[in-house]
Amino acid sequence: MASLSTLPPSNFPMTTPQNLSAAVIHRWPPLSTCNFNSKPPKTLFSTSHLRPATAVASTIEIAPLDTVVSDSLPLKKVLIPIGLGTEEMEAVIMVNVLRQAGADVVLASVERQLEVKLSGGTTLVADVSISECSHQIYDLVALPGGMPGSVRLRDCKTLEAVTKKQAEENRLYGAICAAPAVTLLPWGLLKRKTSTCHPAFFHQLPSFRAIKTNLQVSEGLTTSRGPGTCFQFSVSLVEQLFGESASTKMGKFLLMDTDDEVSRKEEFNEVEWAVDHTPRVLIPVANGSEDIEVVTVVDILRRAKLDVTVASVEKTLSVVGSHGIKIVADKSLKNAAESIYDLIILPGGNSGVERLQKSRIVKRLLKEQVSNERKYGAICSSPSIFQKQGLLQNKKATAHPSVVSMLDSNTTVGSQVVVDGRLITCRGLSSAPEFALAIIAKFFGHGRAKSVATGLVYEYTK
Repeated sequence: MASLSTLPPSNFPMTTPQNLSAAVIHRWPPLSTCNFNSKPPKTLFSTSHLRPATAVASTIEIAPLDTVVSDSLPLKKVLIPIGLGTEEMEAVIMVNVLRQAGADVVLASVERQLEVKLSGGTTLVADVSISECSHQIYDLVALPGGMPGSVRLRDCKTLEAVTKKQAEENRLYGAICAAPAVTLLPWGLLKRKTSTCHPAFFHQLPSFRAIKTNLQVSEGLTTSRGPGTCFQFSVSLVEQLFGESASTKMGKFLLMDTDDEVSRKEEFNEVEWAVDHTPRVLIPVANGSEDIEVVTVVDILRRAKLDVTVASVEKTLSVVGSHGIKIVADKSLKNAAESIYDLIILPGGNSGVERLQKSRIVKRLLKEQVSNERKYGAICSSPSIFQKQGLLQNKKATAHPSVVSMLDSNTTVGSQVVVDGRLITCRGLSSAPEFALAIIAKFFGHGRAKSVATGLVYEYTK
C-alpha cells in the first residue's frame, strides 16, 4: 500500500471543535498471540519504576512533572500500539506528550519482535509485546495511523479485544490518520460516534457521522486527521485525562501558544540551496536527544525524498530519547562521518545536546561544513552548540526560549524558524514541522513543501 506521502491532497477546511480549551485548538508475518505478563507496565517518572530499556536514564532529559502538570494527579495508564508501517510522527508525538504530562505510557508492538520499522523508515523499539497488555486496564488506548501500520493494528486480535473492552467499559480511546477508517471502523467502534480521519480515507467513514475537522471528540472517542494535527490531538488527550489546566500547561510547554504576531519564518542573507543531486542530510543523535524533533524532521524530510542519515554518537546504534523512546539509528556517527552531507542538523534535548557537544566528531564535522560553505542547522536547545563553536557570529538565529539567553543578543530572532544564508535554526517541539518544511522549500521550492504539508494535513504558508 502507498505511504501517506503519496496520498492525494486535501481540500478540507481547517476547522476545530468548540468544546476544548484554547491550548488544544491552537492551529496548529502473523501477529503475536497472548502470553500475559502479570507485571504492570512501569512509568518513566519514578526511579522505582524504570523500564529495562532506560538503563541509561542518567543521560536522559526528563523534565520534572510539575513543569507540566501537578504531581498530585492520579497516575493514568495509556497504551499506544505500533506495527510495521505505523506513522512515526504520530506514535512519537503521542508517547512524548502523554509521558511529559505524567501518564504511564506503554508503547506496544503488534509484531513478533519489539523492534519495528515504521512508515518513513525510522525504527523504534517498543517497551513490550502487545501480548503482555491483554489483561491490563488502561485509562486510554490511542492508535497512531500510517499505512500499512493501520492494517497491522486492525489484524491484531489482542489489540482488537483490548480496544473493544476499552469502549465497552466507557474508557477513553482514540485514533488518528488512517486508523479511524482502517482500524476502528472494521472493529465496529465508530457506531453512533462522530469521527474524522486522514482526507485520503475520509470517504470510508459513515457519511452521516463523518466530520471534516482536525479534531473530533465524541463520547469517549477522539479522532484526528494526520501527523500535522497530532500535537493538537495529543494535547486534547491530555485534557481528557488530566483536565484543562494540564492541557494549557502542555500547550505552552510544546510552544503551541505562540502569539499570532510571531512569524513562522524569517530569512536573512538569502542564498541558493538547490543542488544537482538528491540532497544528503546528516542528523547526529545521542541518548537524551529530543525524540519528537528527531523523528518529525526525519519523517518529513524523507517524504520529500531527501537522503537522510540518522547517526548515533553512542557506542550502540540504539539511543534512548528524551522521554524514553528507543530509536535505532541508521549508522554510527564514526561511519557516517566518512561521507559528505549537504546539510547537518542537530536536534535538541538538553541531555542530548550535552552529549553532542562533547563529541569530537560532531565538532569536526561542523567545522568542515562551515569552512566548505555547506548548510547546517539546529533546533530547540542545540543552537547553543553553534554559539560555543563560534558558528553564529554575524548570523541571525532562534532557539528554544530556555536557551535564547545563551545566544548573542544581536543574533536572536523571535520567529519559529530563522534562515540566515546557509544556517537554519528553530525554536523546537511543535515548530519542528515548520523547520522541516522550510528545509524542503530551500532545496526544492515551495511547491514540493506544500505538497508534503498537504499529505501531513498541515497548513503551509510561504
